This record gives sequence, structure tokens and C-alpha cells, in this order.
Amino acid sequence: MRSLLNTLLGWLGLAPPRLRCRRAVWDAGVDELERRTLSGRRESGAYLLGSQRSDGSRDISEFVFYDDIDPKALDTGIVTIRQTALPRLWEVCRARGLGVVADVHVHPHGYGQSESDQANPVIPRVGHLALILPNFARGRPLPGSIGMYEFLGNGEWASHSGKGARFFRLEG
Repeated sequence: MRSLLNTLLGWLGLAPPRLRCRRAVWDAGVDELERRTLSGRRESGAYLLGSQRSDGSRDISEFVFYDDIDPKALDTGIVTIRQTALPRLWEVCRARGLGVVADVHVHPHGYGQSESDQANPVIPRVGHLALILPNFARGRPLPGSIGMYEFLGNGEWASHSGKGARFFRLEG
């Protein structure tokens, strides 16, 4: 029923965004992503932890950086997360009472998905949301100028990048 209601509200332009984040959390997380690129010498990324609202939207509460979970994740210059690191991520989620609501990583130029991004979702679960920030996150990119993708399974993705704040809203 919620899906039908959200579809109807979407036609009217009143559907809730799929993803939300407090502006202060977003700004601090994006600043740290940029810092971890080492002045644009490598990519960086984070798991976005939070919870789900009754309307189906997801709230981002905090960033947990890939290299804090897997110290070797950024060693090659691009994000490479070893599966052996995931149990540590689940420990962090349990300890904080949160789940992974999305992930984010940076690219050197645009925000389009690479072949590697498409073939290797960070969380290979249908419905997982992946955000890509251009230009190593310089200038604190916002929804409308970032890549926003939803994993559909079987290597397929839906792009929500053009929806901007209708899909991902910064609040406060």
C-alpha cells in the first residue's frame, strides 16, 4: 500500500525523497571524503549509516569511511573493499543500532558509474543506493550535481541522478 501511495504522491510531486540527511552531517562527511583523497591523488568513500522511516525514505545519520573499516581499501588509488572487512562493518552497525542505507565514493571528474562500479556494488542487495561525488568531492557537491544510483540486481542499475532533491534531500 505504501508503494502505491508513494507512486500516486510522486505523480503529484509530493512523494517523500528516498534519501535524507542533515546538512551538517553531509557537509562534514563530504569534507572528510575530500580530505581522504590526499589532494586528489586517490578516490575515497564511505558507508552511509542510518535508519528507515515509516514512509520508506532512508535517513543518513553518519559516514563510516571505507578505510576505517578496511585499512587497505584506498591503497591502489581506487576503492577496493575486501570482503573480509564486512564483518567489521556489521559490528559497527550493531553497536550503533543503525544499518547501511547507502554508500558514497568520489571520482576524479564526473559522477557517472564506471564499469567497475556497475559490476561491483558495495552492498550487492536489490535496492541499495550508491552515490558518486565528482571532482574528488571538491566544493561539497550537492544532490543535483552528484550521481545517485539504485542497484536492481543482476548487474542492473537505475539512475536517479537527474532527480536531485526530489530523490535525496538535505535538511536543516
